[in-house]
Amino acid sequence: MSLSDPIGDMIARVKNAQDRNHKKVSLPSSNFKTKIADILKNEGFIKDFKVSNDNNKSILSLELKYHSGNPVISAFERVSKPGRRIFSSADGLPKINNGLGIAIISTPKGVMTDIDARKQRVGGEIICKVF
Repeated sequence: MSLSDPIGDMIARVKNAQDRNHKKVSLPSSNFKTKIADILKNEGFIKDFKVSNDNNKSILSLELKYHSGNPVISAFERVSKPGRRIFSSADGLPKINNGLGIAIISTPKGVMTDIDARKQRVGGEIICKVF
């Protein structure tokens, strides 16, 4: 089965797993999803992630993080969608909840947070917002 929006699927799976208080969520893996998972781990939104092969299919497993029984990720939204791409220059990158959250940006220098993109003075496609 092919997905028209694999990143949107990833976000929906994480939200659904957190609604049910699951410890882990598994989804089909890709390099792009792995980079997003790496950013989420480095920013402290998830505990860990791993990529495993199962019958020639790559599976990405995210270990979700909770604080006092509540999920650490309170909002996880897709910004740029396949039907409507949203791009921004380095100066126009949004601040998520006055800097408490992050925006994940796909730039010519790779996938990074909005903070790193501002430091490197590079713009790109705003993939999603996490808070």
